Amino acid sequence: QVQLVESGGGLVQPGGSLRLSCAASGFIFSSYAMGWYRQAPGKQRELVAIISNSGRTNLADSVKGRFTISRDNAKNTVYLQMNSLKPEDTAVYYCWRTAYWGQGTQVTVSS
Repeated sequence: QVQLVESGGGLVQPGGSLRLSCAASGFIFSSYAMGWYRQAPGKQRELVAIISNSGRTNLADSVKGRFTISRDNAKNTVYLQMNSLKPEDTAVYYCWRTAYWGQGTQVTVSS
């Protein structure tokens, strides 16, 4: 069955960096677009970044220039490199594939 397992979240100071990873299994990874969403307390889940099966990327305006999404098809893994983190980036980050979600990983940006 499809599994998406996130890792790499944690507590970081403003201006810091984190890299999230999502290890995928149970499907032909290279055939699917993958993405990252986030949900802050009291807010709706929102798209952060998406990468097509061919590597084309699209990022939310709020993270452009700071975040990068990438994928390694040999490792069945999608990454989210987050730089220049801000307190407003605090949220649970979810890995996504069509019709499937990971369990989420907490990212907290605070001094």
